[in-house]
Amino acid sequence: MSNDLTQPSDRLFKDIGQLIDAAKQRAAVAVNAELTLLYWQVDTRIQTEVLQGQRAEYGKQVIRTLSQKLTQTYGRGWGERQLRNCLHFAEQFPDQQIVQTVSAQLSWSHLQLLSTLDDPLKRDFYIEVAQLENWSFRQLKERIDSMLYERTALSRKPEATIRHDLAQLRNEQKLSPDLLLRDPYILDFLNLQDRYTERDLEDAILREIERFLLEMGAGFTFVARQKRLQIDNDDFYIDLLFYNRKLKRLVAIDLKLGNFRPEYKSQMELYLRWLQKHDQEPDEAPPLGIILCAGKKQEQIELLELGRSGIHVAEYLTVLPPKDVLQTKLHQAIEVARERMGPSPFNSDNGPISEP
Repeated sequence: MSNDLTQPSDRLFKDIGQLIDAAKQRAAVAVNAELTLLYWQVDTRIQTEVLQGQRAEYGKQVIRTLSQKLTQTYGRGWGERQLRNCLHFAEQFPDQQIVQTVSAQLSWSHLQLLSTLDDPLKRDFYIEVAQLENWSFRQLKERIDSMLYERTALSRKPEATIRHDLAQLRNEQKLSPDLLLRDPYILDFLNLQDRYTERDLEDAILREIERFLLEMGAGFTFVARQKRLQIDNDDFYIDLLFYNRKLKRLVAIDLKLGNFRPEYKSQMELYLRWLQKHDQEPDEAPPLGIILCAGKKQEQIELLELGRSGIHVAEYLTVLPPKDVLQTKLHQAIEVARERMGPSPFNSDNGPISEP
């Protein structure tokens, strides 16, 4: 009996371990926030009181001398490269309040990488989504390399709409569908052969469901495969059914091997109306449909006005093309979409989506 009293219970050990881990995490966050603010202040001091905006040889010499003195006094971590990183970081993040806010969730490594993005809207997008999805530095780099921002439906909207949706996410934690919907979806991790069937594609997605959910975005959970709908004694099947916690919506996915065809619209509309009637809860928004095709026919999609029905058509790529090829394709798509759309009112959170 005495031995039992001297042994800590598993529950006690677990509870104390959780307290220790939580304290370590809070300490790490505090240290990161202080370091990030320090780097920002270092740059501000250099800029305003030493360089005074100069970028000539004088500035280089000041950085070199300052780096040598700081390294002699404080050790490694204050080389010329680090000071230049500080300078660039503060140029991209001039507001101290913003720095203090984002450093509470994103590390100095995150912010260094984000400071390399010259487009403020793109940078704001990655800041908000990285915080929302709690990305590691590696995940953030992978998303930037895969041109996630350019693949979102949001990137094809007018700048005012982009700013509105990002501000809504930042201030109210409201997520618009356009922040999550993408085109194309990169599915190179499925490792499919040159020839495959829709069943092969579905099987591969389920084998790699965790990576597929990462590609889909924040809040997605898997619900069913080949969801059976019985309508007038006829059976219909939704390839994949998901639920998104952030949007509070069911999301039906239909997989197609070839190019988009107009009849896919009525098929998906049938699925969405059935889900709305039988599976949608009172506090949920209407279901969304995603038709994943090997190719798109843009004029047909525009004429069908699929966004009014809550349907998003997107290509999927089973092989990642060279970055310059993908970049050119996406930038062209964005330009065409913005020219076609022009200034437009903001999208409703719970209303129909706009087809990019």
